[in-house]
Amino acid sequence: MFRLVKILNGRTNQAEPMVFATTAGEAYEIGEALCLSDGALTKASATSAPTYIAICDMGANQADKLPVYPVSQGMVFECPVTGDTAALYVGGKVTLAADGLGVTATSGGSATILSPVDEDNLVLVTF
Repeated sequence: MFRLVKILNGRTNQAEPMVFATTAGEAYEIGEALCLSDGALTKASATSAPTYIAICDMGANQADKLPVYPVSQGMVFECPVTGDTAALYVGGKVTLAADGLGVTATSGGSATILSPVDEDNLVLVTF
């Protein structure tokens, strides 16, 4: 899951929540990277930058509105990284995981690595 660690140069490390419609049949998890498609929230694709992060879990069709916070410049997130991390480096760009809850060791995405991978396979990223 994407966990907001800090907002660089921000007055507060608390993001402002918003509420949007959900995509029919799609379940959501806290910390999931999302974007809007046809006016409804959906998982962000592997190479796109997410525009929202889910604030809570929600089952498929559990409700029609999901609370999220918008991703803005200067936000730093901690998240898990999957795949062979040996070639990763600070400043490198990686893709989002298929489940929207972390990043992969695949280069070419929208997430910029800000820290070495730690012993728990977590990394700091920004978009």
